[in-house]
Amino acid sequence: MSNNILEINNLSKNYKGFSLENVSFSIEKGTVMGLIGQNGAGKTTIIKLIMNMFDRNGGSITVCGKDNIADEIFVKNKIGYVADESYFFVGTTAKKIEGVCSAAYDNWDGEKFSELLKRWNIDEKKKVSALSKGAQTKLMLAAALCHNAELLILDEPTAGLDPVARIEILDMLREFVADGERSVLFSTHITGDLDKIADVITLVIDGKIHESMSIDMIEDKYAVISGAKEKLTPENEKYTIGARKLNTGFEALVKREHLNRFEGVSVKNPNVENLLTFSIWQNNKGE
Repeated sequence: MSNNILEINNLSKNYKGFSLENVSFSIEKGTVMGLIGQNGAGKTTIIKLIMNMFDRNGGSITVCGKDNIADEIFVKNKIGYVADESYFFVGTTAKKIEGVCSAAYDNWDGEKFSELLKRWNIDEKKKVSALSKGAQTKLMLAAALCHNAELLILDEPTAGLDPVARIEILDMLREFVADGERSVLFSTHITGDLDKIADVITLVIDGKIHESMSIDMIEDKYAVISGAKEKLTPENEKYTIGARKLNTGFEALVKREHLNRFEGVSVKNPNVENLLTFSIWQNNKGE
């Protein structure tokens, strides 16, 4: 039996001017995967295809071993979804949302929902429109966490939140995967959050998977180098990934196997932001 909660194979979606092409990756139980890429790369398209919000042109998606279209009711019961903007009707309240969710999900936990509202100081009688951005995000997260979901999918949930609210949400994600049986797919531009919490990073560029690897593998595979501009020559620049040239020097991402081609440079371990930005610069340079 597979240890993967989510499996995506050769997923494709065609729009005018954009295509998601043969996307494949999987998420193991107990794993937080960070989904990164520039705006328009295809991250939200992938998430909406998982949620079966629109039709795909090819490929397959399974959640807990079940097809997300053929077994949609089962799959929706297994997924907790948090979007970048509140999907609740602005005139409704947390109390009314609890009533709808209890009827919609097979394993709704009303007691846990109430506990989370109290924990996050959300007034169950206050309208969604009267809640702050952070409170609206927490309300979506509360609903996502209270029906025994095994896969939590978050699409830019921490954007616009204050640092305290972001830390609280990251803490909740750690709690969610702590038993080793549940997983998180976390799309965000705030790469520092992923440095803190992600186990695996999947990088999407122009509708294609550029990398999908563990956080540890990023440091094992890549290094960030910097130095005087004369240390970057036409001969060794071809071994860089998205070199950034400055008046006083340069900075670049390189594979560690190519470090011996650069002399007199400083070397440091990369973070998620380095992988994202240098890969995008390299891709744009090739266009």
